[in-house]
Amino acid sequence: MKIVFLDAATLGEDADFSILERFGEVKLYKTTSPKERAHRVKEADIVITNKVVMDKETIEAAKNLKLICVAATGMNNIDIEYARSKSILIKNVEGYSTPSVVQHTFAMAFYLIEQIRYYDEYVKSGKWSRSEIFTCIDRPFFELSQKRWGIIGLGTIGKEVGKVAESFGCEVVYYSTSKKNLDERFKRVSLNTLLCTSDIISIHAPLNENTKDLLNSENLHRINDYSVLLNLGRGGIINEKDLAEIIDKKHIYVGLDVTQREPIEPDNPLMRVKNKDRLLITPHIAWTSMEARERLLYSIAKNIEEFIEKEGR
Repeated sequence: MKIVFLDAATLGEDADFSILERFGEVKLYKTTSPKERAHRVKEADIVITNKVVMDKETIEAAKNLKLICVAATGMNNIDIEYARSKSILIKNVEGYSTPSVVQHTFAMAFYLIEQIRYYDEYVKSGKWSRSEIFTCIDRPFFELSQKRWGIIGLGTIGKEVGKVAESFGCEVVYYSTSKKNLDERFKRVSLNTLLCTSDIISIHAPLNENTKDLLNSENLHRINDYSVLLNLGRGGIINEKDLAEIIDKKHIYVGLDVTQREPIEPDNPLMRVKNKDRLLITPHIAWTSMEARERLLYSIAKNIEEFIEKEGR
């Protein structure tokens, strides 16, 4: 079997790809541009891709292709209908990143709530050394206990975030973007109620017709001052132009692990907010703990193994 990984760099330099070698000849490409796709998949039996697009033209060029392994959960970069018309199997991976994303959610929340950036710079600038008292309370922070944590998107990750939030003494409420997720453990509320009453809001929803621009100029202003808004779902769920404007109008704190276009574009309005201390952006890393990437690679290998066994190879 000839196996081609089109964007192996997305799993990190520390990833051990030797787990794939028992299935055949493995070719790893760190990244693949649109112009390189067709040539690189030409002789592949199996293609592994994280974000490289497998469109009709690319699939058509892969005459031997039997299996597409998506090194992620979302499959929006695959022309699924065309692949299936060519009897090509598509396998993704689910659940591998849940503990990592949950952990990053709280890392972002604590960073913003406790004003970690300010206090770290306060010490390193020498201001603490010159202080007349042993502490500094320039930027007061609140406790999670007895606060309301609102979750937008109560899937697997959203539920786990809710459980952890409860362990800190939070009251957890949620808004179901699909209208299908019901959970007796947490209280379901309308989007407006969630925005108006939550001290911390975290988004863990997919991007689809129900969630695109879900938060915008019409409702972002409902978030209370000193509240924290976190997006660990998809960038297009929040209108970024409207978000940039509200950060400079209201005293809210925002943490984003995703943006509408990734990498973030230099002219993104979020790059020009005046109140930069109220905005934390990480480069889509919530899913990337060492353990999560190990689970992802293991699951890809498992998908290949199951395919080969089914094919009787």
